[in-house]
Amino acid sequence: MTSRQVLRTTAWGVVLGFAAAGLTAVPAPADVPKPVTVQWSDCKPEGKDDPAEVKGSQCATLQVPVDWHDPDGPTFGLAIARRTAKSPSDRVGVLMWGPGGPGDSGVDRIKTGMFRFSEDLQDRFDIVSFDPRGVARSNPVKCTAALLAQQPSPIIKSATAFSDTIRYNKQLATDCREHTGPVYDHIDTWQTVRDVDAIRKALGETSISFHGSSYGTVLGGQYAETYPGRVRAMVLESVADHSAASAKEFVDDQAEAAQDSFSEFVKWCDSATACAVHGRDIHALWADLLARADRGEVPDPQHPDVATTPFNLSFFVFRQLYDPEWRALAVTLKQLDASAPPTTQPPVPPGLASNPLAVFCQDWNLQVSDYKEYAGHLARLARNNPDMRYPGQLMAVSMCLGQPPATNPQHRLKVHGLDTPILLANAIHDPATGYNWATSVARQLGKDGRLLTYEGWGHGSYTTSPCVQSTIDDYLIAREVPKRGASCPAVPPVG
Repeated sequence: MTSRQVLRTTAWGVVLGFAAAGLTAVPAPADVPKPVTVQWSDCKPEGKDDPAEVKGSQCATLQVPVDWHDPDGPTFGLAIARRTAKSPSDRVGVLMWGPGGPGDSGVDRIKTGMFRFSEDLQDRFDIVSFDPRGVARSNPVKCTAALLAQQPSPIIKSATAFSDTIRYNKQLATDCREHTGPVYDHIDTWQTVRDVDAIRKALGETSISFHGSSYGTVLGGQYAETYPGRVRAMVLESVADHSAASAKEFVDDQAEAAQDSFSEFVKWCDSATACAVHGRDIHALWADLLARADRGEVPDPQHPDVATTPFNLSFFVFRQLYDPEWRALAVTLKQLDASAPPTTQPPVPPGLASNPLAVFCQDWNLQVSDYKEYAGHLARLARNNPDMRYPGQLMAVSMCLGQPPATNPQHRLKVHGLDTPILLANAIHDPATGYNWATSVARQLGKDGRLLTYEGWGHGSYTTSPCVQSTIDDYLIAREVPKRGASCPAVPPVG
């Protein structure tokens, strides 16, 4: 999950595997049935790309199986991109970037987002990434746009609305399957792990280094679990814990992390005159905005002509906590408080639209038996997290109601045989992947994991903290593993 990707207001990004029982029968060495090669060519600018930024990147398409359980079956094109090491004589190897989201494009990261990697890493590694299956250029999940725009709110208020959500989810799945093709049913992280190894093999590498952020950490952990001998070094930044056993555990963790970050914003606003609502009761202001949004009286911050909902408003604030952008958030709250109710209805979108969040229903079993149980979750979240009672990841529960069991359900990581321990990095105040998730994954890894704590704020810390960046760079380049308990001091937010 990168922190800067903008998602449609009815969806969310977080934020977030195991080969399920019965899926582990495919032996690792046989996953790629025969040698594969790719033909590289210069990447082309697309849309609003700056040609100067794209220059130097190379793109290719790798044919991979639709279903790795049938490696000799039908294939589709997986989009990949790379930049070769700027100092070939000092080249260490390949650094694979694991896209987050879900829904982030690794190809775009290589083409126009290389600011994410230090000059040292760009000098020493061929940096490679890809569009995960079902995303962007890799057979993206497509659905009827008008139907996707009708996605029900995760704030379900009645048994009838609960049943309607299940009915809608089944209708949307049928529609997306029709417009996407067979890849739709094979987009889980178990499949993507095999795609990563197919890329490694196509590059002619015996091992790779890996850096994943947010949802990319699920991919990284599962790759290390499946192919430990092919991991030279691995960084998991803003760590998603794929072991949450239930919907309750999942949403409680998510809401707690978001509430903590909102509380940090309030502390700053109470003490900083630079806060546009300094001196106000932020909790009361926010509660009033949620109540007004529930009545359709608050404009969407990104589309001021139309009304927002309590969930979409909460999601917008949640995203503002990523960097964090405290100053901008305070200004937005002040503007919304003074706004008049919007009167325009949102337009009905034509054609097809992407739905990269569909992967959640294949990666997570977050079962809710009935409306009574769902209402209990909402009530508990409101009691324990009065400001962020509607965490963005609540959508992962509501959008999967009534769907088949996940093909790649959550489990505790079982990683053995690494040459170098995995380096985990997490902020103490991370709104999307709470610090408790990082400590949980560190416990699961044991001696095969090492946690670097960033004592500050935000979702992602590599580009925020020079200390985190240099520690990660030293680890990736020279495999210098920091001592247990290592930490980096907070950098005051400037956003």
